[in-house]
Amino acid sequence: MDILNTVPVPRKTMVLFFLIDTSGSMFGTKIGSVNNAVEEIIPDLKSLSENNPDAVIKIAAMEFSNGCRWLTEDGPVPAETFKWNPVEATGVTDLGEAFTELRLKLSKNSFMQEATGSFAPVIFLMTDGEPTDDWERPLSELQENNWFRHAIKIALAVGDDANIEVLKKFTDDPEAVITAANSEVLKRMIKFVSVRSSQVASRSSAAIGNDGLAATKAEEFLDELKNAVEEMQNEIGDITEEDWE
Repeated sequence: MDILNTVPVPRKTMVLFFLIDTSGSMFGTKIGSVNNAVEEIIPDLKSLSENNPDAVIKIAAMEFSNGCRWLTEDGPVPAETFKWNPVEATGVTDLGEAFTELRLKLSKNSFMQEATGSFAPVIFLMTDGEPTDDWERPLSELQENNWFRHAIKIALAVGDDANIEVLKKFTDDPEAVITAANSEVLKRMIKFVSVRSSQVASRSSAAIGNDGLAATKAEEFLDELKNAVEEMQNEIGDITEEDWE
């Protein structure tokens, strides 16, 4: 028997990062919708990971308000065992501190230290307001990080008060910034972005270090995102701002 044909190829890891604004302006329907949406997508991510021949899907989650805090403080958690504990909203919006902490974790000495290697991650930022600390310098430093440069980056503006220009600078692509005008849109977008971006990023051709292929995967996902938004608008009709409180 040829032993080479009996030993499975180790799967790499793909980390899905959630960066969630839990400032006071998210209180009420906004944070409730985020909690419900993340809870609902866990079975989908679990199934995706279990049936993915190329990668294990892991989740790393951070909340930021007065400072920031990793909800997965010991590192990314496999989707199969990830448990979501609802977050609450209070305080200000220390986005700059969140950028700094993310940069520190995007390292082979920290959250990206898998022995079998890692694909470029997905980084999903959700916020509804204006940064209350210095964010420009931390973002500039984050943009120098190799993992961040290759990541699929998406920003979800919750309501009309989010600073879209800040989010465009975070993603470095206006088409990667989407707005949720109401709770229905918010939940649908969280599900689509989380699951579909993970599918795209966890394919073997999306491995970090191959600039051309990594860019192609990001472009592929953004094309699908635009189509998903258009289809949702056609289904729901005119998307209007609701009373989030």
